[in-house]
Amino acid sequence: MYQLIACDLDETLLQTWDKKVSQKNRDAIKKAREKGVRFVVTTGRGYETVDGTLEEIGLKDQEGQYVISFNGGAITENAGRRLMHFEGIPFSRAEELFARGMTYDVGIHVYTKDTVYVYNLSENERTFLQGRMAIEPFSDCNLDFLKGQDIVKCIYVNTDFSYLKKIESELSELVSDMEVSFSSNRYIEFNKQGVNKGNGLRRLAELLDIDMKDTIAVGDNYNDLSMIRAAGLGVGVANTVEEMKAECDYVTAATCDQSAIAEVVEKFVL
Repeated sequence: MYQLIACDLDETLLQTWDKKVSQKNRDAIKKAREKGVRFVVTTGRGYETVDGTLEEIGLKDQEGQYVISFNGGAITENAGRRLMHFEGIPFSRAEELFARGMTYDVGIHVYTKDTVYVYNLSENERTFLQGRMAIEPFSDCNLDFLKGQDIVKCIYVNTDFSYLKKIESELSELVSDMEVSFSSNRYIEFNKQGVNKGNGLRRLAELLDIDMKDTIAVGDNYNDLSMIRAAGLGVGVANTVEEMKAECDYVTAATCDQSAIAEVVEKFVL
């Protein structure tokens, strides 16, 4: 029997038009929890951004319930927001990524534990982030103002995915010792090497003494692929990146806007 569902947030659990969890998904998650199945939000975002979603699905401040955030860079117990695991990148690496990013046509996100700082924020990006997370725009040409803070990851933003792939190729030497992934068809993400959703899921399963074969992972984009591969059952929603679908054990008929998570719960848990 499956004991844990690790679920991506944006374009997977949340509806695209209102960034909310559908009633059908909420009801299914509640039924899964009543059967003893843990539901773990697993996101590239920080923990601070998921409060509203946790409240919607009845997991806010709950003991024995967890969130994997920052693409696996942090694991937090919801009760008391107890940080159980954290892995970030050195400040010097963030400086390098920021400096290189300024040579490209990209926006740049720099994540600390509790704030997302955004350089070169476009109106398109501002609109995209509305309802997803609070941000702090900045215009400094360096990251000196962040010295002494824990840096989690850096992200480049451009809606031209082929351009992001070009950047990945050109930065291959600089980021050869980092975890590089893509998300939301607009981000290239740079985490510490070994930090990914798959390893985050493995770490949490070990802490909870759950066999990986008893886990389900659900996602839609490249930063979800590591956990889709790692889980006992790897699921892509119908709107999953096409190239990823062959890697999934199951692809839902429903999209994120059609309560795909309810389909997964009803088919494999209930």
